[in-house]
Amino acid sequence: MAKITINREKCKGCLLCVNVCPKGSIKQGKSLNSKGAKAVEFRENAECLGCMMCAVICPDCCIEVYK
Repeated sequence: MAKITINREKCKGCLLCVNVCPKGSIKQGKSLNSKGAKAVEFRENAECLGCMMCAVICPDCCIEVYK
């Protein structure tokens, strides 16, 4: 199974990755990062296909996908 890492400090909370994830595995977090944005996070017990759509669409390159 693939997994992703999200750089919460670089994330500006645009939610593009949330909308593009085919499994709905990414959600908006509740806490603010140093920029004052609600950074995204990987849902607990979620599944990742490794499709890399989230990493490709992220304008700030905050997401890395590992297969």
